[in-house]
Amino acid sequence: MPVYIALLRAVNVGGTGKLPMPELRDMCEALGFTRVRTYIASGNVVFESRLAEASVKQKLEERLEAYAGKPVGVTVRTAAEMAAVLQGNPFPAAAPDRTVAIFLDAPPPADALDTVSGQNAEECLLGEREIYVFYKDGIGRSKLKIAAAKAGTSRNMNTVAKLLEIAQA
Repeated sequence: MPVYIALLRAVNVGGTGKLPMPELRDMCEALGFTRVRTYIASGNVVFESRLAEASVKQKLEERLEAYAGKPVGVTVRTAAEMAAVLQGNPFPAAAPDRTVAIFLDAPPPADALDTVSGQNAEECLLGEREIYVFYKDGIGRSKLKIAAAKAGTSRNMNTVAKLLEIAQA
């Protein structure tokens, strides 16, 4: 049975989108997902489902909207896709807590990095359905804005590696 990793956008970050992880686990189990495991309180859930990726995304977004009363973005990857994200990190020597993958539902436009604003020491590169960013001076100080990433959700490489570990367990 396929193993999926769902990444929720703007959950339990900066005082917005409160969602206790036990609630998220219960929602996933109610949808028929099995072996449901969450990781840290920022909306990461690993589970198994016989459904196709698009169906998993749709069902989870519908359930979350019913819970939150507003749309909650969900990006889904298989364990193999998450492994490819980690393997494809173009900044392997950089600090993993300063390197993120911004997960998107579709491939980023080829010109996605042509319109960034606020860029200083950050380095950005496009992936398959991700935009990788290395925040040399730290994420907290950055003013970087990537319009093509607006609907995405980011995870640092430590989190990507841990989610893959959970998915492969």
